[in-house]
Amino acid sequence: MFLEAAMDTLHIEATLTQDGKLILDHLPFRAGDVVEVIIQSHPTFTGDRKSHVLKGLPIQYDQPTEPVTDQDWEAAR
Repeated sequence: MFLEAAMDTLHIEATLTQDGKLILDHLPFRAGDVVEVIIQSHPTFTGDRKSHVLKGLPIQYDQPTEPVTDQDWEAAR
């Protein structure tokens, strides 16, 4: 096992090419540096997903102009 005391972390968002290749240019590392590559998909919004499940539902405010005290917060109980 290899442990490194200090590591530089670089986050890059990239898009695969038509043939499924991922190209990373101008990285801030030197030739010969050993790097770890982790690939994680990034969901994109297409508009057809139900990501806005609360959109269009009625909103109800209970006493919206009343002051709030510490006792009003459920987390404080």
